Amino acid sequence: MKDCNCGYCVGGEPLAKFGIKICDLEVSQLILFKEQSHPGRCIVAYKDHVSEIVDISDADRNAFFADVNRAAKAIHKAFNPDKVNYGAYGDTGCHLHMHLVPKYKDEFEWGGVFEMNPQKVFLSDSEYAEMIEKIKAAL
Repeated sequence: MKDCNCGYCVGGEPLAKFGIKICDLEVSQLILFKEQSHPGRCIVAYKDHVSEIVDISDADRNAFFADVNRAAKAIHKAFNPDKVNYGAYGDTGCHLHMHLVPKYKDEFEWGGVFEMNPQKVFLSDSEYAEMIEKIKAAL
């Protein structure tokens, strides 16, 4: 099922407001979060428009977390963070997804909860493309 008002479902302009699709994974899509206060921050979004993890089968839940794991490994390989924080939110945007937020010691928000969208660091198109290639190479 898809929702024509959801950026994860329809892509294009709605997705471009906050992210850039990197690739499809087994049951998800990997998206680069445009706000890059945490270099390498990505989102893993489930393939269908479901709100809760309890709304999918056990097999799809396991595949979703395998996709999250694969993305986290790529982020570790590509950007060498000291820690990756994981966040699953969506009170109003009810599409199952998880934020993967690389954190670096003594850098932005280290030791605290990450802000959803601090609106501090945006890159050029070529810098986004370079970052995406780095992640793809690490997958």
